[in-house]
Amino acid sequence: MIALILGGGAGTRLYPLTEKRSKPAVSIGGKYRLIDIPISNCLNSDVRQMFVLTQFNSASLNQHIKNTYTFDHFNNGFIDILAAEQTPGNKNWFQGTADAVRQCMKHLNNHRYEHILILSGDQLYQMDYQKLLAYHQEQGADVTIATTPVNASDATGFGIMKVQADGMIDRFVEKPSAEEVTKWKSVVSKEQQQTGKEYLASMGIYIFKKEVLKKMFADHPEATDFGKEIIPTAIFNHSRVASYQFDGYWTDIGTIPSFMDACLGLTEEIPAFNLFDNVDKVYTRPRVLPPAKLFKTMFDQAILGDGSIIHNATIERSVIGIRSRIEDGTTIKSSIIMGNDYYESLIEIAALKKKGTLLMGIGKNCHIENVIIDKNCRIGDNVILKGGPQLPDEEREAYCVRSGIIILKKGATIPAGYEVGVNSSETIEG
Repeated sequence: MIALILGGGAGTRLYPLTEKRSKPAVSIGGKYRLIDIPISNCLNSDVRQMFVLTQFNSASLNQHIKNTYTFDHFNNGFIDILAAEQTPGNKNWFQGTADAVRQCMKHLNNHRYEHILILSGDQLYQMDYQKLLAYHQEQGADVTIATTPVNASDATGFGIMKVQADGMIDRFVEKPSAEEVTKWKSVVSKEQQQTGKEYLASMGIYIFKKEVLKKMFADHPEATDFGKEIIPTAIFNHSRVASYQFDGYWTDIGTIPSFMDACLGLTEEIPAFNLFDNVDKVYTRPRVLPPAKLFKTMFDQAILGDGSIIHNATIERSVIGIRSRIEDGTTIKSSIIMGNDYYESLIEIAALKKKGTLLMGIGKNCHIENVIIDKNCRIGDNVILKGGPQLPDEEREAYCVRSGIIILKKGATIPAGYEVGVNSSETIEG
C-alpha cells in the first residue's frame, strides 16, 4: 500500500492562519503541525511510502517535511512532496482532490503497490491503516471508505453513506437537508443507536485497488473530486464499495471554531486525542530547545511548549506554543498562543527597547481570552483581547474576528493599552 496525503486547497475558512501557509502546515498542540497527524498514523501503521500533494502556500509545509522526516538508506521508506505542476499535456493546477491524485499517478509508476491509501492533511485522529487495509481485503472491495457515526444534526454537513448489514455502501448523498437526512440511517452498533449516531459520514479517507482507480480516472476524465464525483460514480456503477466504520475520535479541522475546539480539547484531563501514548506516537520536527522556565505562574488545564519563558502569569485552558514569552500579571484563558520561530538575543532586546519597539511575546498585565495568537506577534502592556459571540466578524491589518474568536495575524504588533472585545466600539487600528 502506498499513501497519498492531500495538502489541501486554499484553506479560506481557516484564514488568517492560512494567509501565509497551507492548512496542513498550521501549528497544533503547542509543537506539532497538522501534517504530522496523517504522517504519524502512517508510520505507526508501518506504511512507509508516502507522497504529500501540495499546491497553495506550500513553502513552510515543504520545509517542515524536509527537516522532520528522513529515512535511512537501508529500507524503502520515503516521504516525497509532489507539487502541482504544469506539463506540456496539462496546463492546469489541481482542480480538486481527484484531479490532484490523477495528475500525480505517473509519479507512482516506479513503485510496487497494489492499493492506494488517500488521506487528508488537515484532520485530527489516530487510526491503524493496516486494520483498514485488512478489512478492505476481507470485503473483497474495490474501494473502501472510512466512515464515522454522526447524529442527524451533524449529518447535514457531511457526505452520508447508506450502509447495509454486510458493510457495503449502496447509496451516497452529499450534505443532505434536515428533512432528507432521516432517510439515510445505516446499520450501526447498539451503542451508537442509543446515542443517536445512526448516520455514517465519510471521513475523506479511502483505499482503492490500483487498477480500479486507474480505470475510474480513464472512464471519467472530467471528474475532479472524490466525494462529489468519483465515489458516487463507483457506487452507481455497482463497484464493491465498502464502509470501514471508525468509532474513535476524529475531527475535520476546516474552520476557525473547529480548530479552536480541537486544540483546546487537547488540554482536557483525558483528551479524546491522546498525545501521551507509548505506541501511537505523534512525530514532529526534533528541535533542540531548552525546557520551559516559569516564575510564580499558575497553570490550570494547559499545554506548555518547550523553550517558553513565563513570569507571574495565570493561564487557564490554553495551549502555549514553543518559545513563548509572557510577562508579569498577564492572564490567558481559553486561548491558543502559537509561540515564536526564534529567540531575540539580549543584544537585540536592548536595541529594540532603546528604539521603543515591542519585544516578541505578550507584555505585562494583559488579558487574553478566546484568542488565537499566531507566531512572532508583539503585544504591548495592558492589552485586552477578549473574544466572544458579541463580536461581529471583521478584518483589520493586525487581526481579524471569526465566529467571535479574535485571531492575531502572524507577526502582528499590538500597541500597549489597546482593547478588543471590552465593548463593540473599542478595536485595534493597524
